Amino acid sequence: MVAKTRWGILGTGWIADLFVKDLLLTGHTVTAVGSRSQASADRFAARFGIPHAHATYESLAADPEVDVIYVATPHPMHAANAKMALTAGKHVLTEKPFTLNAGEAEEVVALAESNRLVALEAMWTRFLPHMVNIRKVVASGVLGELRSVIADHTQDLPDDPAHRLNALELGGGALLDLGIYPISFAWDILGEPRSIQATATFKTTGADAEVATLFQYGSGAIALTLSASDTAGPNRATVIGTEGRIEIDRVWYEPTSFRVYDSKNRVIQEFKSAIVGRGMQFEADETERLILAGMTAGDIMPPSETIAIMRTLDTIRSQIGLKYPDE
Repeated sequence: MVAKTRWGILGTGWIADLFVKDLLLTGHTVTAVGSRSQASADRFAARFGIPHAHATYESLAADPEVDVIYVATPHPMHAANAKMALTAGKHVLTEKPFTLNAGEAEEVVALAESNRLVALEAMWTRFLPHMVNIRKVVASGVLGELRSVIADHTQDLPDDPAHRLNALELGGGALLDLGIYPISFAWDILGEPRSIQATATFKTTGADAEVATLFQYGSGAIALTLSASDTAGPNRATVIGTEGRIEIDRVWYEPTSFRVYDSKNRVIQEFKSAIVGRGMQFEADETERLILAGMTAGDIMPPSETIAIMRTLDTIRSQIGLKYPDE
């Protein structure tokens, strides 16, 4: 999809770097970047050939050459940054997790809807080709009655207490950074859980190091998820039904392949991923599609589901005793 909208990038960290690389690889238009200093904005703009570099986020939001803003700041800043951009009349694509909690998510979505603007969660996995095809397989009924979803997101990440991932004041911890992937996947396949059980271990900073969840559904299905920031696991996912299963290769939440097996363990379908770049352009494609169609919600990651998933994360945090300083 060739972009007809103009992107502004709010934040100049690692994830913003990856996002802009994919946008430029696939024909999208990036016209501006905003940072907390002119030097940082200038460096980022020079690296990618971006015409406008702003020393403040507010200046970026006021730029008339920008239609939509990608919010790439740490989690606790997402709500404020998104609301600022929306108030300035810009659509927003906000990095996951959308906000720190469901209350903030509701505020952002309400503001977007009142102004007829897009506020989309950048849960990039949802938009990847293999996930689009997995939803088609599930919808076809070939798996029979869905019984379980099993997924992990486990990485051995830095232990430095000052690192963003280990700092509670920056929303650090396994759940919001890593656990949101398998939890959002369970929501995508099975919908809203009837009951939630969670357990966790913690680092000395108070950030969660490992979180396991068990979801049960009205249909009788269950979902098991595991997220960890201090151990590297298989990073695979499986969807199991009465007539077959889907096995997603590692790393399941990135562009990858999967196979569909029948109940006799025979491969009946196979999908291999072949894309340009890392795959972050697909969430940008959806954002632009919504903007050009005059819509504020689509089927892949509707704002109502983003809010509901934030409520699930809030419930998990309540069960494991995790609270952030500004809450």
